[in-house]
Amino acid sequence: MKRNKIAQATPDDLRRQLQLLKLPFILEHFEELAGQAGAQQWSHVDFLARLIEGEAALRQDQARQRRIKNAGFPVLKTLGQFDFTWPTKINRLAVQNLFRLKFIEEKANAILIGGVGLGKTHLAIALGWAACQAGPRVRFATAIDIINSLAAAQKAGRLVQKLREYTRPDLLIIDELGYLPIDKHGADLLFQIISQRYERGAIVLTTNKTYKNWPSMFNNDSTLTSAILDRILHHAETIIIEGKSYRMKDRIDP
Repeated sequence: MKRNKIAQATPDDLRRQLQLLKLPFILEHFEELAGQAGAQQWSHVDFLARLIEGEAALRQDQARQRRIKNAGFPVLKTLGQFDFTWPTKINRLAVQNLFRLKFIEEKANAILIGGVGLGKTHLAIALGWAACQAGPRVRFATAIDIINSLAAAQKAGRLVQKLREYTRPDLLIIDELGYLPIDKHGADLLFQIISQRYERGAIVLTTNKTYKNWPSMFNNDSTLTSAILDRILHHAETIIIEGKSYRMKDRIDP
């Protein structure tokens, strides 16, 4: 009985096939690891496992980088860079608990309230960055940018598509709510985002205004404000930050 001979693959053959299969880690490292396998007498399974582990790790890292890029962070910040000694009031344990990211899984919200320069945006970005590392999809935008982009999309007849940019991510970060006035149309557009995300996706929101002053942000429309607060606060953690602006610390007399 004749046995069919298996044609011996050359390194060039393997490279072409690995390029076709889009396996960049294996393509780059298979010869190096084959040498180690021979020198250290790895089994075939061990050799294959090293190649696959490296390929999987590379893909996971690429996916993390895509999530960070797609989030639209203006800069990257981490929790370790935040100076907890500067604010005169902040619940450090509550902040650290948010970084367990359980609230994203529970489709709940986190509201960071405080004056300018106290690190609200820093913490919001750090939460988003941590989420990108863990796997959830994140979108960062200021409240005004969200409203302006939705208004432009509505004029162009693309509102439904644009809304998806803010409703699909697992975590939406709405930064600087209350820093600029919002007219009724803008408030209505923002309400659509908040309403569609209610119990479907998590929100991190930063603002310089306490809840009692929220009507002033929404054109003094108490009905709309109540509807927004009802959805935002139903499942939410509120972090109050008090103190002087960190950005002004070098200009403040001791």
